[in-house]
Amino acid sequence: MNDLILTKIAKQLNLKYTQVQATAKMYDEGATVPFMARYRKEKTGNLDEVKIREILDNQQQLEKIEKRRIDVQTTIQKQEKMTPLLKKKIEAAVTLQEIEDLYLPFKKKRRTRAMIAKEAGIEPLAKWLMTANAKDVRQYAERFINPVQDILDVQQAISGACDIIAEEISENALYRTRIRQITKQLGKIVTKPKKIEEDDQQVFKNYYDFVVIYKKIANHQILAINRAERLGIISIGIQVDEVQILDYLAVRIIKNKTPEIIKILQTAIADGYKRLIKPAIERELRTELTQRASEHAIEVFGNNVYHLLMQAPLKGKCVLGFDPAYRTGCKLAVVDETGRFESKAIIYPHKQKNSQKDDASWKKALQQFVEILEKNKVDVVAIGNGTASRESESFVAEAVKQVERTVVYAIVNEAGASVYSASKIARDEFPDFHVEERSAVSIARRLQDPLAELVKIDPQAIGVGQYQHDLPQRELGNKLDAIIETAVNQVGIDLNTASPQLLQNVSGLSSATAVNIVTYRNEVGMFTQRSELKKVPRLGPKAYEQAAGFLRIVGGKNLLDNTDIHPESYRVAKDLLAKCKIVTSEIGTNMAATNLKGVDVQAIANELGVGTATLSDIIASLIKPGRDIRSDLPPILLRSDVLKISDLETGMKLKGTVRNVIDFGAFVDIGVKQDGLVHLSQLRRGFVKNPNDVVAVGDIVDVWVLNVDEQRKRIQLTMISPEKS
Repeated sequence: MNDLILTKIAKQLNLKYTQVQATAKMYDEGATVPFMARYRKEKTGNLDEVKIREILDNQQQLEKIEKRRIDVQTTIQKQEKMTPLLKKKIEAAVTLQEIEDLYLPFKKKRRTRAMIAKEAGIEPLAKWLMTANAKDVRQYAERFINPVQDILDVQQAISGACDIIAEEISENALYRTRIRQITKQLGKIVTKPKKIEEDDQQVFKNYYDFVVIYKKIANHQILAINRAERLGIISIGIQVDEVQILDYLAVRIIKNKTPEIIKILQTAIADGYKRLIKPAIERELRTELTQRASEHAIEVFGNNVYHLLMQAPLKGKCVLGFDPAYRTGCKLAVVDETGRFESKAIIYPHKQKNSQKDDASWKKALQQFVEILEKNKVDVVAIGNGTASRESESFVAEAVKQVERTVVYAIVNEAGASVYSASKIARDEFPDFHVEERSAVSIARRLQDPLAELVKIDPQAIGVGQYQHDLPQRELGNKLDAIIETAVNQVGIDLNTASPQLLQNVSGLSSATAVNIVTYRNEVGMFTQRSELKKVPRLGPKAYEQAAGFLRIVGGKNLLDNTDIHPESYRVAKDLLAKCKIVTSEIGTNMAATNLKGVDVQAIANELGVGTATLSDIIASLIKPGRDIRSDLPPILLRSDVLKISDLETGMKLKGTVRNVIDFGAFVDIGVKQDGLVHLSQLRRGFVKNPNDVVAVGDIVDVWVLNVDEQRKRIQLTMISPEKS
């Protein structure tokens, strides 16, 4: 069965069977996706992480189908109702839905009207109506009058027979499949209001009287109407041409019948469809739509989280984290170039929201703040984008003008900072801090190294998706775990500075081994070479194999330990260096890079007994040792002056940071209180199907102001240059 599944996967993904087989085998043996993608390219046929995960996901889904197929066959066989034709149909089914349709007549169910009719002995009448072509229906039905079973007259007998026929129709897999197809092709999603929201909170106003063709409903619309329905604001239904469906059933069921039997069967058909098939298929299709929309939203959320984690770090800068607030004061925390906490303070530049500025409080706070900037030699101020952020931005912009050295600021997305600040992780690190003070430290560190800080936070609290709290939490969690694993292992982690939260996302490591690494580091001292990992308690050979290549040691005994060359390939790397006449101290120099780029990869790979893909990776690592792939990404946008919504004018060109990407566009921070929306149609010239094809979270983009609605606090932007129109 496993070979059959692997063959199906290879066909579905247009891959070689050997690629799929090798991937599945290595995964079963404990290899992680990042490890296979980076260090087993010869075995996988150079598959990337996306393809490897597709193989594993498809394998899991197909195994689920096979397990269900076997369970259904076993259950029907126990009932002694399996026929050769039914067995053939079950074995030929390719989806769970097909298997469930075939299993439906044999499935245990609550007592139905058809069951009651059968218990009353009416099943022969139902079979007679389906097969006979007689005129004496009432006369034949009189035989089934049974007062003991509450069948008191002919009409009750015929009604019972109709219940049996209706259930048989509803459980017919062929009929269900065709009706499902018709509903999908011709159906419409229709919503109606159940209650009207408050005037200032009409979030779902667009869905009060909403009609869309089933096939054309967008994923974000599905999630929106689901939420509105859950809140009791709207009702939802699927409308379809019932006449067409009833005619289809009649043609299949009614053949060579008398007018009286035709009328009875039409009643049974209508009841079978309206009472049994239609609600069931509507539930199925609603579930299918929700699953589709959820999978898409999880992909969108995962993609946004990945780009958020992979934003370029701000290295070598002393950063002050600024957590804005009104009445309780703004919490400040200074961290040095390595992220180590230096000092904290509270200032009170703002009175309560919407109150007039208190000049005395403002000036006093300004003086305090300038002193803190100068005393700590702060390079950058990281301002959280929550409550009072834009008032704080004005305050900071005024303060940095009064500092002799150059100080700039950036607005940092603080979503999830409060969740982190109240967590055990934050309490353990800063037990004597108030929650807001921990938040200020987190905001500062987010700017310095987004990846290292954001892994401490539940990704669902980061706020860069859509409807994430409505999504299936298990699937969302699995996706986010995979995204974090990918990001962490692509970047590579400094073994001597990484936190347990960062380490536990490294290939092969668990939360327990991550803690053990930090404990060993604290007790024994800094790691000087990768091989010392073997001394860490509970970190066995398999974990070492999976993790070693992703863990780096800066300034250690072996320069190769600061590359993503795996220790298993050190011999190859050293032989390569010898052939190129490069000594260790020359690694990373222009001369070494020139020599390495001139290598005949195929010839040297054959000579050294290594795959060309592995050798190419070794060469790339030796050319740029210690390389952080995030360094190639756009740096964070730093500002020194403030912009207000009232300053915006139509056509104004601005530079902004993409904060969120959703189905219908992207939200861009242009330095005012509200992020502006670049609609899908304004991302670039021509048709754009997916915003992620154009922008990603963290991108620095040029935008032009299309429209400003100060009253509603809405800004419409475009990324299409008017100068080129």
